[in-house]
Amino acid sequence: MAGASTAQFGPLSVKELSVKAEDFDFNPSIALKYWLRTADTLLREALIYEQENNDQQAFLLLMRYATLVAYKLPNHPSAREPEYRLGLRAADKTLPRVLDQLELLKPRINARYDAWHKALQRRGVASMAVESERPSSQTQFDLTASDPAVAGNTVTLAAAENSDLAIRLAHKEIRRRETRRRATRQTGVSPEQEQERRTAGPWEDLDSAGTKKSQHSDDDEMRRNMEDAKRRMDGENGMAAGTVKKRITDAPPRPTRPLAQRENSEYRYPSIQKSQPLRDTAASISRTSSPTYGIPPLPPKERNDITVQTGPPAIPEKTTLHRPDSMSSLKSPPSFTFRPSAYLENGKPLRTVFLPQDLRHKFLQVAEPNTRRNLETCGMLCGTLISNALFISKVVIPEQESTSDTCDTINESAFFDYCAAEDLMVLGWIHTHPTQTCFMSSRDLHTHCGYQVMMPESIAIVCAPSKSPEWGVFRLTDPPGMYSVLNCHKTGLFHPHDEPNVYTNALRPGHVFEADGLQFELVDLRPQ
Repeated sequence: MAGASTAQFGPLSVKELSVKAEDFDFNPSIALKYWLRTADTLLREALIYEQENNDQQAFLLLMRYATLVAYKLPNHPSAREPEYRLGLRAADKTLPRVLDQLELLKPRINARYDAWHKALQRRGVASMAVESERPSSQTQFDLTASDPAVAGNTVTLAAAENSDLAIRLAHKEIRRRETRRRATRQTGVSPEQEQERRTAGPWEDLDSAGTKKSQHSDDDEMRRNMEDAKRRMDGENGMAAGTVKKRITDAPPRPTRPLAQRENSEYRYPSIQKSQPLRDTAASISRTSSPTYGIPPLPPKERNDITVQTGPPAIPEKTTLHRPDSMSSLKSPPSFTFRPSAYLENGKPLRTVFLPQDLRHKFLQVAEPNTRRNLETCGMLCGTLISNALFISKVVIPEQESTSDTCDTINESAFFDYCAAEDLMVLGWIHTHPTQTCFMSSRDLHTHCGYQVMMPESIAIVCAPSKSPEWGVFRLTDPPGMYSVLNCHKTGLFHPHDEPNVYTNALRPGHVFEADGLQFELVDLRPQ
């Protein structure tokens, strides 16, 4: 397998994971709806990592989720507003299950950590000396090796260099999840019940029957759950989960691109610097004790076609498979996870995002009627997480209102209901510039800030079919872009920002890789 390497550093301890879990900035000026969606994304990711036996990353995400829900969200300025009560109550109900899951993961993490140190001691390597080598520098390899999603894994793969394997695994897993959802619905569970159970948390007992309570009773239960969660978290980890450092800013990101008149401006759009990929260094410590993250059986070979539809997708038909040459001689495939492919400016790794190669062409075909009338069109990039890589599997076009320079999404609840029903993560967005060049306008930057708060790997694709270059894949720099946009109070479509490098290219050698043959579906939710 191309780009395979072994881990230089061993697994992380529960204490280390807890510290990393609390290392995030909670900004109360960001709209509460974004934080609620962030919490939902954390929980979805944690469940996938747990199902893939990636205990370290599952623990980190669950711990971060519990910290966010128990300590941060109740203190948000908008927490008492009626429109958020239901979302906060649903998140609170998950806390007991999340804390129970953390308890189940802790002994497994500790056992693996202890076994690794004992193995080193048997080879005459002092445990304390190795611990002192835990990367504190900001080199690319150190950042990868200290990432809980890959630290201590026997084999990590470069996702882009193993795209054939990644695509086959993605097709199989996406089809398996769709089959599972269909099976659930065939048992007689209504969409409303399914959504309620999903909101109640991934470990909710599907056979349990809930009872409706009064608002007063729900509030009391929520308060008790939060207090219990705080006691358990403080007691178990020997530290207060609420001691996360804050960076308070004033301007929340704008979730949509408001309709406004274009202003005359001599604004020079920010320069774009290239992201740098993570590169391996030599040297590794072979471990006698390792986890067993087995590769799933290789899936049937997929058709490289694209389906445009306006309703739920059909399950692709299965065909025969020819194993790739790199795997054909292995009776028992090695354990692996995809390692990050790039990093933020602050040093945090970015997981690879696989982008279907034909996605923008198909999107532009659907957007053509608007483009001819000089109207923008936007779509949401949705997908899933598999083996520490992100796969875009759907483009969902929500209801929207457009001008030549803006595109407002409307009826957002329908879009998020669809994502919840299809178990999709929002990985970014795509939109057209019918007559303008390919760049991120000020409104685009404010819009994308909301996506990147929810997931650092979120991307913005801009299509300018009448200009050159015709398209680009972007993300905000962090720092300085995220901080600059969050603190921006200026108005207007084309206002300047103080920092010169607010956004950057994300396409390879960034963290986004175009994958030939990766299937996707385009779902149009606009009224026909």
